[in-house]
Amino acid sequence: MKQEGKITAEMQRCIDKCMEVHSSCEQTMTHCLQRGGKHADMAMMGALMDCSDMTRICGDMMMRQSPMAMEMASLCARAADKCAEMAMSMSDGDPMMQKCANACHEFVQMARKMSPARA
Repeated sequence: MKQEGKITAEMQRCIDKCMEVHSSCEQTMTHCLQRGGKHADMAMMGALMDCSDMTRICGDMMMRQSPMAMEMASLCARAADKCAEMAMSMSDGDPMMQKCANACHEFVQMARKMSPARA
């Protein structure tokens, strides 16, 4: 994870993606609540909240170069994968849902490349 006490370019890209996904999930939660119905059900809200919280924490851990950051990235990838799956299942051409799903998918791919456990 560390390279001479510095964050690598790959890690910085992952940190940036964590923050992007966190923001996207937060915005999508508001969007879903405004739409109501199946978009605001507990399964969708839970997936968005888990992904939002976990990507923020993962990014924080990477920034402080926590020795547990890669383990967190692996777990976080699982949450992001579930969130992406749910967002796509409810997208129906909705750009906000698709944006969230795409951001989550991109993070999952990045996290899996970095994680020794292969999320």
